[in-house]
Amino acid sequence: MGFNRPSKIQENALPLMLAEPPQNLIAQSQSGTGKTAAFVLAMLSQVEPANGYPQCLCLSPTYELALQTGKVIEQMGKFYPELKLAYAVRGNKLERGQKISEHIVIGTPGTVLDWCAKLKFIDPKKIKVFVLDEADVMIATQGHQDQSIRIQRMLPRNCQMLLFSATFEDSVWKFAQKVVPDPNIIKLKREEETLDTIKQYYVLCNNRDEKFQALCNLYGAITIAQAMIFCHTRKTASWLAAELSKEGHQVALLSGEMMVEQRAAVIERFREGKEKVLVTTNVCARGIDVEQVSVVINFDLPVDKDGNPDNETYLHRIGRTGRFGKRGLAVNMVDSKHSMNILNRIQEHFNKKIERLDTDDLDEIEKIAN
Repeated sequence: MGFNRPSKIQENALPLMLAEPPQNLIAQSQSGTGKTAAFVLAMLSQVEPANGYPQCLCLSPTYELALQTGKVIEQMGKFYPELKLAYAVRGNKLERGQKISEHIVIGTPGTVLDWCAKLKFIDPKKIKVFVLDEADVMIATQGHQDQSIRIQRMLPRNCQMLLFSATFEDSVWKFAQKVVPDPNIIKLKREEETLDTIKQYYVLCNNRDEKFQALCNLYGAITIAQAMIFCHTRKTASWLAAELSKEGHQVALLSGEMMVEQRAAVIERFREGKEKVLVTTNVCARGIDVEQVSVVINFDLPVDKDGNPDNETYLHRIGRTGRFGKRGLAVNMVDSKHSMNILNRIQEHFNKKIERLDTDDLDEIEKIAN
């Protein structure tokens, strides 16, 4: 999987997850730290392929994340040819009354609950490992929290429960304690993990068109393997994608109103490098692993619904680059006193300086690229 030595989360979590008897775990860890490989190893170690029924269950908050985790299972399980994997996601229709024979089921809470309770495709009493990934995103989605708790209550007492979350506000913590009895707890200081490998800059502009010009200057001066550009609204994202296309860039657009399958197809093309730029709203700030992303651009800074800085989202966005310890670059576009204020508050929160960048000065841009 490209790890030469265990990451912090692997080092801390694996001995517990692989112990005899296996231990329950609540762990703080964001994507890009190797946690998926860790819990996949825990699932693989418990599967008995001779038994043709589901033995491990993994809940993901979104379709994309479920597919991504599935990829890791396939990659790590490739020397395990008899291992089978099923996706319990919207649109994966099975005949009523059939039982599934796959060993690992990965899916979103609503569909998994249906498969366990209503449609009875899965016998929850036979599940040995239950993983709940990105718990903080899970509880932010209407209904997911209750569905997850209902699934957990159907599982046998000796089932191993593993819960991962990037953040632990009180609400997440309460949820985690409902889902994981007698847990071992691992908390990692996350900002340090993410921000040390990412150089952060901001560019001062007066309006949207100047932000676009600054973006073009950046592109003109440095070789960018692949970039993700985040916008606040779908409207800005569509406008920006169209403008970049006119300039001859290969651009993909991702936004919330797309069908699940469309979103998956866009991400797949970006991952394969067919498009070099992904313009997106917040929909996909989390969990999209594309190793070639060398630059993240906040065309608009992330704010919450009250207009305050959204530090979590900032961290998740810029964490798309500098993954797995590689170096990354994050550029923030500032176009008003208000957005400068947001940037200053983000800077204070993480206690990391964000340097000013003059995008009219080609030499300066080339310097940061090196």
